[in-house]
Amino acid sequence: MPETELRIEVIALLLDADFKLRPDTNTWSHSDGRPFTQAEQTTAFQATRAELEAVAALTARNAAAALEQDKAVQALTKLVLSYFARHPEARMVMDVLPHMTEEDRAEYERLCVIAAPDGGIYLPYED
Repeated sequence: MPETELRIEVIALLLDADFKLRPDTNTWSHSDGRPFTQAEQTTAFQATRAELEAVAALTARNAAAALEQDKAVQALTKLVLSYFARHPEARMVMDVLPHMTEEDRAEYERLCVIAAPDGGIYLPYED
């Protein structure tokens, strides 16, 4: 196999790995706590340099995306809560949207895409 050929299954396995060695199985674990099988551990140890570099790059990219999403959630919360403060009768985000300036509405929509790419947004709410 050429050194540059990446095996997706190896990359996926390493992305799901908790690299602490388990004393009970002498293997790593999946991120959900399941121990690697001996076959998975062998596969992980046979990862090529290119696969390890791909995992490192994807991990860094995922961390940057999570940080960006966290910042967007914080900014979105601050923006929406500022309108709830001015409109105490409002109970849902849709109640304050008509009161937003064009600039704030554009920022709200921009932040929504980052904060909740699947469309689900949950902001803190106290009655």
